[in-house]
Amino acid sequence: MAPKRAGGFLSTHGIETAAPFDLAGRINEIARQQPRFHNAAGEFAQDDSSDGFANFKGANTSLTTLSEALVLWYASQGFIGPQLCGIIAQHWLVNKACSMPGDDAIRKGFNIVSVDGDELDPKASKLLKRMDRRMALNRHLREFVRKGRIFGVRIVMFKVESMDPDYYKKPFNIDGVTPNSYKGMVQVDPYWTAPMLDQQAAANPASLNFYEPTWWMINGKQVHRSHLIIFRHADPVDVLKPQYLYGGIPLTQMIMERVYAAERTANEAPLLAMTKRTNVWLTNMEAVMGDTAAAADRLQAWVAFRDNYGVKLGDKDGDQFEQYDTSLADMDALIMTQYQLVAAIAGVPSTKLIGTSPKGFNATGEYEESSYHEMLESIQEHDLTPLIERHHALAMRSEVIPKLGIAAVETTVAWLPLDTPTAKELADTNLVKAQTGAALVQSGAIDSEDERTRIATDPDGGYHGLGLEDREPVTPEPDDDGETDHDDTPKAD
Repeated sequence: MAPKRAGGFLSTHGIETAAPFDLAGRINEIARQQPRFHNAAGEFAQDDSSDGFANFKGANTSLTTLSEALVLWYASQGFIGPQLCGIIAQHWLVNKACSMPGDDAIRKGFNIVSVDGDELDPKASKLLKRMDRRMALNRHLREFVRKGRIFGVRIVMFKVESMDPDYYKKPFNIDGVTPNSYKGMVQVDPYWTAPMLDQQAAANPASLNFYEPTWWMINGKQVHRSHLIIFRHADPVDVLKPQYLYGGIPLTQMIMERVYAAERTANEAPLLAMTKRTNVWLTNMEAVMGDTAAAADRLQAWVAFRDNYGVKLGDKDGDQFEQYDTSLADMDALIMTQYQLVAAIAGVPSTKLIGTSPKGFNATGEYEESSYHEMLESIQEHDLTPLIERHHALAMRSEVIPKLGIAAVETTVAWLPLDTPTAKELADTNLVKAQTGAALVQSGAIDSEDERTRIATDPDGGYHGLGLEDREPVTPEPDDDGETDHDDTPKAD
């Protein structure tokens, strides 16, 4: 009988025990998911596979130069479906990895500004902020990122009451928003939607919106893509978009195996702690096999005395006892290394995701947050800003303009800095500024009044506004011609 191979839940174990994987069949299955349309000439779309094999732009499926097991391991991975994504997201670590970037991206907030740089009417800004609170904008921003990472895609639909029955089927037109018609935002899970592509989007790679659904079916109605703001996590290549229902690759799918490995490793620690000592009783096996009942009684008696608070008894001449201890010295580093791999996939520093200093990998324990802040800034710029701009554009047309009677103003947001210096960091910065100012005064580059003005106008210096109200503005004196010269540069004769 052939030896049984070791199995397991990890994907690398499955390659050894699973049936042969049909790579060509998998590619054909992907091809069959591509939308195909007949045009006037009776031709198929470019990705047609009606001849029985998917010829994706001359893709070579030969395995002659690659490891077959390696290729099949990658080819066996695919979309797990939104329902399973939601089930996996119940796990505390997966939920934390999906939620934390959204929470951190919006924590500091933003300011509403006009696109052209002009100052926004304070009354208009106040109304917009009031609508932000009334429509729970922060909650929508948080869920937009969190569930976008869970499902790989998140669709936000803006509820506008319109007299036009085809308002949502037609492309979005801001002029169609009437006073008091904007009612808020709705976020739709992907299993309640269905993508629809027109012929250009499905069959013309030169189209501006190739493989971008023209409409999304929501509640049985066609909603044009321009009415929606869509978040996609890790957008897949074109040939895989139909498999992912024209969404992104879910973080839950990318992270689930590493989370399982990390949790299994952590659960192994208490088991090892309780079984780290192995006792061996060396005795006369011939006598044991001759009278097993008596041997069992002797063993039970010995077990009763083997704990650390009792005395181990044995025959001085016939028995020999040995004890082996399993070392747990590096177990904490092994466990934390698995969780650090989870954090790496999520793009969140392990010190923030897990709340402890990193182990292994020659870790120094320093909190590397600059790359994390770059990711948060990308989320703010590419995902959250378009949603906020559309929300404010609708609020401006629906509420602000009718109430204030002002002209339409296009707005955007200026995100506040993510990194706030601590009191010690601020004190160190002010010390460097003071030393620089003292050096400049001593060298004659500036005088003491210039340095005093700098201190008084520095909002973080601790003396902001000191003495500014007591100073009189300096009026330039007229020159010999009776004209005021604002240029102090000496003039040539």
